[in-house]
Amino acid sequence: MTNDAKAAAALAREAGQLLLDVQRNASADELGTKDLKDRGDAASQRYLAQALAERQPGDAVLSEEAADDLARLDAKRVWIIDPLDGTREFSEGRHDWAVHVALWSEGELSAGAVALPGVDTVLSSADAPRQWQRPDRIRLAVSRSRATALVQALADELGAELVPMGSAGYKAAAVVRGEVDAYVHTGGQYEWDSAAPVAVARAAGLFTSRVDGSPLVYNNENPYLPDLVVCNPLIADDVLRRLSALLEGESR
Repeated sequence: MTNDAKAAAALAREAGQLLLDVQRNASADELGTKDLKDRGDAASQRYLAQALAERQPGDAVLSEEAADDLARLDAKRVWIIDPLDGTREFSEGRHDWAVHVALWSEGELSAGAVALPGVDTVLSSADAPRQWQRPDRIRLAVSRSRATALVQALADELGAELVPMGSAGYKAAAVVRGEVDAYVHTGGQYEWDSAAPVAVARAAGLFTSRVDGSPLVYNNENPYLPDLVVCNPLIADDVLRRLSALLEGESR
């Protein structure tokens, strides 16, 4: 494991353990409340900010839970973090939430880790790539509430099975873990929602892109990065072809 990947994994794991303590110590009355969501966000952000300042003092940080310092645009190394991905699931006492820690270095994601504390797992960009096989029927990770119209149409085109689950990081991790074959998101995201999952997915040998097939680019002045594809590389051409046809139909 490289030093940066090791650092990302350690940070994600440690923040995840802290969040598990917060979740487990919550009373029944606190479950599902905004207070518990805020407490989890704040505790993880506080820990990660302090740990990065101590362990990586020369690096910049982009976090969902902190003011954005645009000095990062001139930095060679930027940590992109989501201290608690899936506050709803976390606050409800569920397991399908995550902690994201990624490193962007001189133009590209260079390391990342996604902690899944609820299932005692940390996925790292240093993990060995998997051997992927083409599935008989595609399983598509989707939101617990409902898939967006585009993703629902894609599922219909592919004849895919929809598999509802929690946070963005958990969905992407489900592809890495082989529990589903693709995660396609079109509902709006930011760089911290996908940076660590994408770093881990790429290292695992998965395909990643925007829904139009263009590359995912990080450390932009505006961190809004609204859509994402993470999928088994053997179905990527089919997924992108059908997405292209659906997007073209939407534009008419």
